[in-house]
Amino acid sequence: MNERDGLHGLYFEDLEIGLSGSYGKTVTETDIVMFAGITGDTNPVHLNQDYAQTTMFEGRIAHGMLSAGFISTVLGTRLPGPGTIYLSQNLQFKAPVRIGDTVTARVTVRELMPEKKRAILETNCYVGDRCVITGEATVMVPSRG
Repeated sequence: MNERDGLHGLYFEDLEIGLSGSYGKTVTETDIVMFAGITGDTNPVHLNQDYAQTTMFEGRIAHGMLSAGFISTVLGTRLPGPGTIYLSQNLQFKAPVRIGDTVTARVTVRELMPEKKRAILETNCYVGDRCVITGEATVMVPSRG
């Protein structure tokens, strides 16, 4: 692996099937309010406790895309890291995330396409041992040559 200086990630040639990276963050009230402000998604299930208690979740939940954003953090800062270009992502939301939950995004190399310098990655988010998001991403990875 190359030295991590914050500007360079792994090269395509450094990747191998099974290699993984992760990022974890505890979701706060501020995160949810800021995400709503930035995206414009003011769905009351995220912001209004009285409303959210009447839903199947029986309380406020974080935006699914807030947690999914932690996958992007892994891709852009850890695996493969800086220089990685997101090409596609599919997601399945399996369980809600609540204020105070620590979400860990884990990305694992599943397939390599040397002719195009692309990687297919398994992308999952967990709260403890519970998988809350599962998916797959395709990325373009910088190459040495």
